[in-house]
Amino acid sequence: MKDKCQFLLVRLLGAVRWLLKTTGLLPWVKRIYYRPDDGQACVRNTGLRYYLRTLIEQANYASVTEVHDLPPIYNYWSGKYLAPLVREFGFNSIEDFFLNEIVRVLGAVPRQPARLLSIGCGNCDFEVELACRLRDRGYGEFIIECMDINATMLARGAALAAQRGVAEYLVAAQADFNLWAPPEAGCYQVIIANQSLHHVVNLEGLFDGIHRALASDGRFVLSDMIGRNGHMRWPEALEIIDTFWQQLPMSYRVNRRLNITQQSYTNFDNSRLSFEGVRAQDILPLLLERFHFLRFIPFANVIDVFIDRDIGPNFDPARQWDTDFIDRVARADQAALETGRVKPAHLMASLSVAFVEPPQYPGNLSPGFCVRHPEYEPNG
Repeated sequence: MKDKCQFLLVRLLGAVRWLLKTTGLLPWVKRIYYRPDDGQACVRNTGLRYYLRTLIEQANYASVTEVHDLPPIYNYWSGKYLAPLVREFGFNSIEDFFLNEIVRVLGAVPRQPARLLSIGCGNCDFEVELACRLRDRGYGEFIIECMDINATMLARGAALAAQRGVAEYLVAAQADFNLWAPPEAGCYQVIIANQSLHHVVNLEGLFDGIHRALASDGRFVLSDMIGRNGHMRWPEALEIIDTFWQQLPMSYRVNRRLNITQQSYTNFDNSRLSFEGVRAQDILPLLLERFHFLRFIPFANVIDVFIDRDIGPNFDPARQWDTDFIDRVARADQAALETGRVKPAHLMASLSVAFVEPPQYPGNLSPGFCVRHPEYEPNG
């Protein structure tokens, strides 16, 4: 009965969201809730407010079939600046990174059976692709447990897995990662998290559970956002953003998500209504406390503002002025990261529960160097 009532509430909230979107009122609601804040997100994972936000989160994503859709200008930036960075680590795409790390654990000769867990899998499109690649490499006995709170998205994942012919390798596990506990110690060879940790309130509990659940030679492989809570920007990043913002024609300052023109950049807090970036700034410090980094690839901060969903669609990679502008921002962003003036807002990483080898990272951007403490004073 409880599950049925929750399902109906999610459907009701989804209908309300659809009505607001259809009538053009949704951007107005978002403007109220995404207004600037102090970046101190609510971190409780109990109570009525948490339950309501959980329902809203499920309703928001229930109709989302493409979770990681980004504007064309993002592809321009990533192809020119992110791709060369990741190639230094021996891979060409995010799928390659996860696959390479999984194969490091399972071995060139398949060690069977293998048990993997994906945390916050959503529509399971990423997991289906991994399953296809593992199967094509000759791994015949493995299971990827796909954990997500959203039953609608898990159902889409099951349908996609059947369509791609890998249904036997995926198992749906509906659960709230804020309350999850491993079934037993050392039961997973690999645990992955692709753009899900920045939705987690109980990071300490989840990371402790992952640490317990990993085999002694296992890996925790992730890609996520580690900037300020709510995907806000710290003051030192805002200084650089404001400088470039003032160079933009007014037509480029239209926020497509909120349907408003921003005379100056507004530091919206995306965690006020949902769990978007709710404890993003705590991810890296807590990982450092509990795990050993094997590979650590941090990147991007300031550039996010100009290539993401808000104003990114205003840029056209075919226009010379647009790409020249993005190039200037990208170079300034990278320089600020290397000097420590700003800290990265993204990472890809592979971690273990025990020391295996010294960590690999680009230049001087070690995991410790990249932590942005709240009391941090920029030195660049």
